Amino acid sequence: MLEIRFHGRGGQGAVTTAELVAQAAVEEGRFSQAFPSFGPERRGAPVMAFCRVDEERIRIRAQVKEPDAAVVLDPQLMEVADPTAGLKDGGILVINSTEDADSLRKKYNIDCRMAVVDAYKIAWEVLKRPITNTSMMGALVKATGVVEVNSLEEPINNRFGRIASINWEAVQRAFSETVSED
Repeated sequence: MLEIRFHGRGGQGAVTTAELVAQAAVEEGRFSQAFPSFGPERRGAPVMAFCRVDEERIRIRAQVKEPDAAVVLDPQLMEVADPTAGLKDGGILVINSTEDADSLRKKYNIDCRMAVVDAYKIAWEVLKRPITNTSMMGALVKATGVVEVNSLEEPINNRFGRIASINWEAVQRAFSETVSED
């Protein structure tokens, strides 16, 4: 089973991201689940969301405490939380940042593999908004292979309707621009 924990702020789409990845896994014929964890429910407050994907039925209904991947939609969260907490050995941190992995490793004392993408830049250029969730989906798929990137297209179309094409563009661009450590 692949377990993913998403770290974002209210309004950035962390919950939507978890749901769309789970839907893409179902499109591929696998089992999945996605669910949020909120603190104070307001825009800008830290939120976590979780996603599990497996070839067999998923019977666990608890938060993901030991993820295979942690996804950080807002790099400022690194100042107030440790998204790598509980990360499994060999796990990967997928982070939105203008800095490279070596700089981030030194700045935050990170001791795991990383995948880095400037999701804000992609969001501003493609979506014209600082909403990084679809960009971070592309980065997650590049870093983990949790689903095939093309499996995200239908869930994105269903979720975003008339703005699906720009969100799909953000996914594809982030997939190509993500720098991932092996």
